Amino acid sequence: MHPMTALDRRDFAIALAAMTVVVLSSNILVQYPFHAWGLQDYFTWGAFTYPFAFLVTELANRRFGPQGARRVVYVGFILAVVLSVILATPRIAIASGSAFLTAQLLDIAIFSRLREKAWWLPPFASSTISAAVDTMIFFSFAFYCGLIPGTEHTIDGLLGRVGIVEECLALPWVTLAIADYGVKLTLSAFSILPYGAMLRVINPVLVQRRAA
Repeated sequence: MHPMTALDRRDFAIALAAMTVVVLSSNILVQYPFHAWGLQDYFTWGAFTYPFAFLVTELANRRFGPQGARRVVYVGFILAVVLSVILATPRIAIASGSAFLTAQLLDIAIFSRLREKAWWLPPFASSTISAAVDTMIFFSFAFYCGLIPGTEHTIDGLLGRVGIVEECLALPWVTLAIADYGVKLTLSAFSILPYGAMLRVINPVLVQRRAA
C-alpha cells in the first residue's frame, strides 16, 4: 500500500471538510420546513443538502478506496455529531449520526462491490439503496412522537432516562420521509454528472500513483 502523499492528504482534507459541512448544515436545516409553494408538509431545507453526503462518500471511495472512504465517514461523523449537538438538538444529532453512519457504510459496501461495473452504476445503485435506509432511520427517530411499537415508551422518554431532556418536534415525518427520499433519488441521478466530471480529475491521479 502506498503511503499518503501531500496530494493525498490535501484531497483527504477536502473530502473531510466537504462531508462535515454537508452533514452539519443538513442537521440544522432539517428543522426548518420548506414553505415555498405550500410544501412545508413535505420538505425541509435539509432535504436539498444532505444527499450530497453520498456524492462525497462515493468520490472518496473512488479516490482512496473503501478503507479511505470509511476514514472520511468516521471522522466526518464524529465532527458533524459533535458540532450538531451544539448547533442543533441532541435528538437530531443522534438520529442524524445513527442514520449517517449506517447508510454511508452501506453505501461504501455496495459501491465497492460494483466499482468495476459501468462508471455510473456504482454511485447510482449505492446511493439509491443507502438513501432509503438513511431516510427510514433518521425521520422515524428524529420526529416520531408516539409510543414505540410494542412498548409503553416514547423516544423522548428513553432519552430522558439517560439525561437527554427535550420536547419532540412534531413534524409530519412520514410525508417528510417520502418526499425527502424522492429528493435524494432525484439528486442522486443529477449527481452522476458531477461524479463523472470528477472522475476526469481522479483517474489520472490514480494512474500516477499506480505507476509510482
